[in-house]
Amino acid sequence: MNTDPIADLLTRIRNASKAHHEKAIIPYSKAKEGIVKVMKDKGFIEDYKVKEEKNLRTLEIKLIEERSDMTLKRISSPGQRIYVKNNDIKEIKSGLGISIISTSKGIMTNSEAKKQNIGGEIICEIY
Repeated sequence: MNTDPIADLLTRIRNASKAHHEKAIIPYSKAKEGIVKVMKDKGFIEDYKVKEEKNLRTLEIKLIEERSDMTLKRISSPGQRIYVKNNDIKEIKSGLGISIISTSKGIMTNSEAKKQNIGGEIICEIY
């Protein structure tokens, strides 16, 4: 049993990237898929697939080789949730990075949440 599955996702991606692996395999959940989808849309990973073998679903994430210096930082955790209002959403590294926010309209980046004028829980920062 894992107490923080999102931190586990970020750690597995970080470790696979630093070890120059082509892909990372992670247990599936909808929240993890949402985070990975945002990462793909913003160009932090190349692609991902949901695979199912023997009633066990996994996310297979294909990493970009040139992105071994990518920083994944967990902000909100199960013991300390960090929420932000739409007015308090900040840019990460002067717009070079993103923060992933869980909102009432789904998981999205900080810029998308600011455009839609909604706040939420800051999951992580990527730069």
